[in-house]
Amino acid sequence: MTEPRRVPLRVARVGEIPAGKSKKFLLPVGGIEVECFVVHWNGGYHAYVNKCRHIAMSLDWVENRFFDEDGRYLLCATHGALYEPDSGHCVDGPPIGKRLVEVPLEVRNGEIYASAPDDFEDVL
Repeated sequence: MTEPRRVPLRVARVGEIPAGKSKKFLLPVGGIEVECFVVHWNGGYHAYVNKCRHIAMSLDWVENRFFDEDGRYLLCATHGALYEPDSGHCVDGPPIGKRLVEVPLEVRNGEIYASAPDDFEDVL
């Protein structure tokens, strides 16, 4: 199978997403659009496919709300899995030890761009 052409998608401007907040976006991957999100955490930006590693369901229970009440972890609202915002590593819940599928980001000229993950078949 031929690997898809990776054209970076502009998802936000630097400063558009407040610290501790997120923004959802649709990323073209393998001919379909995959729902993803970017978080602004500890001064950096991190993006993931919006799919829990336990069961392939969206993490957010309210549109674009990914953080737990304390604002410390990304929360899967369905089964309570907790993921570290900067690594996607699950620290509690059914998929403990697994990681969210990371979406590569690039910041240039004040803009944040996302590209298809290397393991794109895992998100289809």
